[in-house]
Amino acid sequence: MGSFQTPIGMRSSTLLETSCGFLLQELQIIWDEVGEDKFEREKVLLDLEQECLEVYRRKVDRANISRACLHQEVAEAEAEFTHLLLSLGERSLPGRPEKRAGSLKEQLDSITPALQEMRLRKEERLNQFRAVQGQIQKISAEIAGNSDKEPSTIIVNENDLSLKRLEEYQNELQRLYNEKNERLQQVEKYIDMIHSLSTILGNDSSAIIMEVHPSLNDLCGITKNISDTILDKLNITVESLFEEKKNRLDKLHHLGKALSNLWNLMDTPYSERHPFSHVIHLLSLSSAEVTDPGSLTLEIVQQTEAEVKRLDQLKASKMKELFQKKQEELELICKKSHVEIPSREEMNNIINLINSGEIDHSDLLLSMDEQISRAKEEASSRKAIMEKVEKWMLARDEERWLEEYSRDENRYSVSRGAHKNLRRAERARIMVSRIPALVDMLIKMTRSWEEERNKVFLYDQVPLMAILEEYNVLRREKEEDMKRQQPWEKKRIQIQVVERENTYTSRPSTSSRRLPSRSLNGALDSSVIMNKRLSMGIHQLPPNTINSGNQGVSFIKDGSNALRKKIFGDPAFTSQMR
Repeated sequence: MGSFQTPIGMRSSTLLETSCGFLLQELQIIWDEVGEDKFEREKVLLDLEQECLEVYRRKVDRANISRACLHQEVAEAEAEFTHLLLSLGERSLPGRPEKRAGSLKEQLDSITPALQEMRLRKEERLNQFRAVQGQIQKISAEIAGNSDKEPSTIIVNENDLSLKRLEEYQNELQRLYNEKNERLQQVEKYIDMIHSLSTILGNDSSAIIMEVHPSLNDLCGITKNISDTILDKLNITVESLFEEKKNRLDKLHHLGKALSNLWNLMDTPYSERHPFSHVIHLLSLSSAEVTDPGSLTLEIVQQTEAEVKRLDQLKASKMKELFQKKQEELELICKKSHVEIPSREEMNNIINLINSGEIDHSDLLLSMDEQISRAKEEASSRKAIMEKVEKWMLARDEERWLEEYSRDENRYSVSRGAHKNLRRAERARIMVSRIPALVDMLIKMTRSWEEERNKVFLYDQVPLMAILEEYNVLRREKEEDMKRQQPWEKKRIQIQVVERENTYTSRPSTSSRRLPSRSLNGALDSSVIMNKRLSMGIHQLPPNTINSGNQGVSFIKDGSNALRKKIFGDPAFTSQMR
């Protein structure tokens, strides 16, 4: 049976030989007892040998398979470890044996702990990637406005789990966080502006925000939509509210100006103005300066429109009265400045047009305001000259009084009030001495005014230059007469003095004769009459040019006796002096 032995170890061979020999001996005994022939015995032994070989072969095959599996496991572990190092971006793992030694099982046992640690690291890195990518996907969906949709499955590239790749994802996540915060701030800014504008305009801000998107209302409890579409809608909404604010403010500005004009025209009492004082306050504010809640509500606009409409209707009924007030104002300005007053016939025609409704009230008042403005401008330009004219007129009054006083034979008598007349005569002589210089200044100012405006300066329908020139002519004639009469006047005074002395010697009592009040104060009465007549209408004559000055002089000499008498006194004065 030595052919059945294989070199698998001394202990195994000895045990096998002992067991097989015992069994063969027992088989020989059995065959001897049975009387088995030799051929059968050889056949059975050959089968036993064949069966033993098959058993050994199966054992060897199994051992080979186990060895191959160990080789494969070691190789796969090495490959997996290397792949994990590459995917995690690491060069090596501390504690891992660099060289393989020992049996296959020892090699597998030596690499298994390092492989397990790398697998744990990979799982942790995968979780980090999933978390970061999940946040990126979530924020990207919020920015895109798709937060209400079901998120898609996160796919992580396990071949690249390096820290560098993870840092790139984290940077992308931080950028998305910043963009999300900026969008949220922008959304909040738009919402605050909508609240503010809605408060000013009296609108429902919640309804406006819900109309843009329900998620923008905090009461809904859902994530706010911060997509580009929502931002565009919010921007359009805010711009429309700003435009509405501007339109309402412009409308209230227009209505406020109309209200102010109507109030001023009709002298509206404060009690009726007070409810709309805020509208007048808005006239001085720009759109950006209007911040008071409820200051531009639609109700205020409608109330103001209704008030303007009511006042317009009231104005139409009071237009005749308003026109007459404007007419009186215009006439007063014209009278004060001694310029032409519109004719009564023309004003009556306008009143008839008002009654018939054939003329637009606004245009009429605007025309009257323009006329008043022009009249004020004309009066302002004539103011300096008119002040000098008034001084000249007062000086002429004093001059006429002085002339009458000088003709009074009893002016030196001792009577009540004589000393007052003497003082007045002294003052009058001072004023009269200044008349030539005043007239020269008036001529210079009037000529300058006429040259500047290229028209004649009219004073109560008469050219002022003609009046002044004629006054100078008469003054020179009077001075010549006075020079001729000086010797006779001195002789007459001496005779009066002698007669008065004789009277005093014959009559011890003083004379109580007074100057006639008519002769003493006649100049004042004539001054009042003159001022009244000068305040009458002016523009009965159309405006002349500077070239018509000679016509004005002839007009005075030929026709205007009333004005001539007021300015130059009694026409018979010169003949009386002679």
